[in-house]
Amino acid sequence: MSDLHYDVTGSGPVLLVVPGGAGHPMGLEPLAERLAGRFTVVTYDPLGLAHGHLGDTFADQRVQDWSEGAHRVLEEVLAEGDSACVFGTSAGGVTALDLLARHPGRLRHVVVHEPPCVTLLPDGERLREQLIAQLDGGRPDPTVEVTPFSVFLAHVLRPFTRYRPPTGLPRLTVAAGVDSRGQLLHRTAEFTSRHTGGAFAEFPGGHLGTVEHPVAFADRIAQVLPG
Repeated sequence: MSDLHYDVTGSGPVLLVVPGGAGHPMGLEPLAERLAGRFTVVTYDPLGLAHGHLGDTFADQRVQDWSEGAHRVLEEVLAEGDSACVFGTSAGGVTALDLLARHPGRLRHVVVHEPPCVTLLPDGERLREQLIAQLDGGRPDPTVEVTPFSVFLAHVLRPFTRYRPPTGLPRLTVAAGVDSRGQLLHRTAEFTSRHTGGAFAEFPGGHLGTVEHPVAFADRIAQVLPG
C-alpha cells in the first residue's frame, strides 16, 4: 500500500496542489472545486494529516522529503509521457520550488504563492527570526490538542524558512497577494522571482487568499498557467 496521501477531483490536465502550513488541505475545498472544472486536481497531503495521521509524532520536516513525495504522487497519477502543472502556497510553495529544481522534466509550469524563502533577502536572517518569533507567539497549547498549526510551528516553519531555491528555474511564476503589498512575504516573493528568473504575478487577497477568495484565486491560477 502506498504511503502517499492525496485526493483527486475533476478532469482535464493534472494540476498538483501543495497546501501551506503543515500540508493539511483544510479550507482548500472551494478552490479545488473551482479548479476541478478545468483540471484534474490532485491535492497532496505530505504528512497525511487529513488522512488519519494528525495525532502522530513528527520529526522536523525536510523540504526535499516533501518534494520527493510530490514527485512520487505525480509518478502515480500521470500517464507515461504526460506532464503536470503545480500550484503551491506558503510552505507548499517552497515544496514546489524544490520539486521544480529536482524534477523539472515532468512539470509544465509551476506557480508558487508567497513561499517564505526569506533568507534570500539582504537582511533575511534577521527577518526570518522576526517571522518565527511573530508566528510562534500564536502557538497553541500543546497539552490541549495537536493541530495542523502546532505541527507547522514545531516541525515545518524553521526548516522551510531556511530554504534557498537555485537560480535559473524554468517554467515558473512566483505570486504574491495584492493585500500583502508592503509586507514581508510580498517582498520575499518579488526577490524569489528575481533570484530564480521566474515571472512575477499578483493574486487576489493576502497570504490566505486561497481560502479568503477561492473562486477569484482559482481563476487567477488558471489564467497564468499555459493553455
